[in-house]
Amino acid sequence: MNQSNESRVAGAAPHPPLEKYYPGESQRRGFVTGLFDRTAPHYDWINRVMSFGSGVRYRRDALARAGLVAGDRVLDVAIGTGLVARAAADILAGDGRITGVDLSMGMLAEARKSLPITLVQGVAERLPVADGCADFVTMGYALRHVTDLESTFAEYLRVLKPGGTLLILELTRPATNSAAYRLTRFYLHTVVPLLARLGPGGPESQTLMEYFWDTVDNCVPPATILAALASSGFASVRQDVQHRVFSEYVATKPRKSVF
Repeated sequence: MNQSNESRVAGAAPHPPLEKYYPGESQRRGFVTGLFDRTAPHYDWINRVMSFGSGVRYRRDALARAGLVAGDRVLDVAIGTGLVARAAADILAGDGRITGVDLSMGMLAEARKSLPITLVQGVAERLPVADGCADFVTMGYALRHVTDLESTFAEYLRVLKPGGTLLILELTRPATNSAAYRLTRFYLHTVVPLLARLGPGGPESQTLMEYFWDTVDNCVPPATILAALASSGFASVRQDVQHRVFSEYVATKPRKSVF
């Protein structure tokens, strides 16, 4: 892990610039957007291979654990191809409304193929939606791609109704001196990129999955994310861990709020 990660404070980027892919912080967003635009048609295939097909059930269970119920209005940030949104739709069963936001037009085009919902282009740090429009805000495996934790969480607080719930799904790498870390690194750093290259996406998909692991490996620790959520005004902040590496960050907007 980058030595500075443990000392990063709330408000910072979730990981330092990764010079292997782009030279500095100002180029991060352009690199990420272009990479997702080019790999969007193959993203679902990569995800199924990486998760052995278990991702659909896990997302649905995570949403249920966090309290999503029929009738909720959901805002899915960084919707990608719609994996979390489709799991939410299963729970809502037609009784609710989902809006998806993503910076990548390629990802939005893929989501549009399978989801009859409102889709808008935008970034987490400046969401193009009204105050208090959502009962439930979700983000699936994309927190590592925002530019700033506090501004992102402030936006999540703004768009949630009082009493609303935030659920962020992320991968958290195990401690570096553990066997679990070595196994996770081998799988995500070596096996998955190789499988991605052999699949329909070729070298671009390999780069995507190499970048995926590098952002996980260099991400700030969970304590920093929890502190940023709390300092942004969220209540009942917690991290639930499933299968050692799957983090579910859950928080609630207080019913009495300045937003």
